Amino acid sequence: MYLDDGFGQNKVAQNHKRKYIKDIAKLWLGRSTMSKQAKTLTEQDVERVLAYIAKNKHPVRNRAMFLTMLNTGVRISELVSISYFDAVDDEGNIRDEIMLKAENTKTKEARTIFVNTRLHKELTDYIAVYKPKSKTSKLFYSQKGDGFTANTGAQLFHYLYRRVGLVTASSHSARRTFITNLSERCVGIRVIMSLSGHRQLSSVQAYLDCNADQQRKAVNLL
Repeated sequence: MYLDDGFGQNKVAQNHKRKYIKDIAKLWLGRSTMSKQAKTLTEQDVERVLAYIAKNKHPVRNRAMFLTMLNTGVRISELVSISYFDAVDDEGNIRDEIMLKAENTKTKEARTIFVNTRLHKELTDYIAVYKPKSKTSKLFYSQKGDGFTANTGAQLFHYLYRRVGLVTASSHSARRTFITNLSERCVGIRVIMSLSGHRQLSSVQAYLDCNADQQRKAVNLL
């Protein structure tokens, strides 16, 4: 509709586009800015990441970290806060539930993450080769041996994804994928909020992707 005629018409078009984006963001998300979203991982993306991890340093640890995020939706800051004792009971078995302490969650509220069958096996394989100095040690060791910070954990996945070729992925991608996968399986939004630790419905909505395949499946339910 607007052409650059040398008299600022192109600038007018850009201003209209910005206003449109802000209006849409406000309508759907309850805020006037659209935040940059981390890439949601496809099944093919996950396989590429796992294949890369298998051929590089610390394969068992990195696989366990990646799949913990993918199967629980924890934030990277929450992941690196988990201690060995949080995840492993007195008999040396992986717990079915892992408690995140209030001081380690973004909302400052304690939350339980549930260990499904696949993750239980992955963590069991991991602790078979990792023996911490004490039960209070971090579950996931770092190269220095004292565990990751949220920043160094995020950097680990930042570079991992880029080496795989997923340049728009970040440490938040597994969390977004977890939430989207639950939604695609028709899990109720309140359950998703409880599992992900979100307080606001709009926060969860910002994570969810909606593509043509999902729309097609939805109408076929009628």
